[in-house]
Amino acid sequence: MSDNFEQFIQQNRAAFEQPGPSPRIWDALEKELSKKEEKGRVVRMLSSNWFKAAVITLLLINAGVLFLFVKHKQSRSDVALMIPEMQEAQVYYSSRIEARLDSIKTYPAGELGLDSSALKELELKNETYKMLEKELKNNPGNERIRAAIIRYYQMKLDLLDKILEEMQAKHAVPGDLKKQYEEKI
Repeated sequence: MSDNFEQFIQQNRAAFEQPGPSPRIWDALEKELSKKEEKGRVVRMLSSNWFKAAVITLLLINAGVLFLFVKHKQSRSDVALMIPEMQEAQVYYSSRIEARLDSIKTYPAGELGLDSSALKELELKNETYKMLEKELKNNPGNERIRAAIIRYYQMKLDLLDKILEEMQAKHAVPGDLKKQYEEKI
């Protein structure tokens, strides 16, 4: 079979060969290609210094942004996360303070006798708390600051308890007054 195929090719060789384009066409193509090469200029980016500088600048910017992101994320960490011993105290006092604040908010604002700045001071994380938290972040091993935060929580709870007692006394039903009186005796 392969002999038949080779014989067929040998017999029809002239039919398989076709003449190429004329030399005049090749000359015209070569002239056009040379014109296009003269117009365009290839810039080698890897060999130029400006490309290297741009890559280095981009890497430095990326590293700076990454550093700032990590630093910002760490600075937002809570006191309880920074000092594990404080976590239990924070959870305990925060839940108690929030419960008492919710109870106080059930009373009409006019009856409380507190202005907006006093109400703002009653909130759990006011300016005093933020200052103590900042100090603790700067000096995590300082026992005095830890004790100050615990004392802050205790004073906040005492104040809220007194406000609640006064509000409950104002709104007490006569039977409730009798019960309160008996409890004190």
